[in-house]
Amino acid sequence: MPELKLARLPDRTPIKLAITVTPDLHLMLQQYAALYAETYGREESVTELVPAMLAAFLESDRNFVRSRPTGK
Repeated sequence: MPELKLARLPDRTPIKLAITVTPDLHLMLQQYAALYAETYGREESVTELVPAMLAAFLESDRNFVRSRPTGK
């Protein structure tokens, strides 16, 4: 088989999580979504923003990034 420049794509099957948040956190998430809409002129639901927020948080945590096994 020929070798391609593009590596095999990773699994992109979405996984649905159900979480419970405090009223205070819910309010902050709604406020963040409102500020996002004001900043970018595009409304996004909290459920659309949370995965990006979690990914940004995890990618910015240096200790977490260092402790992850390579290649994952």
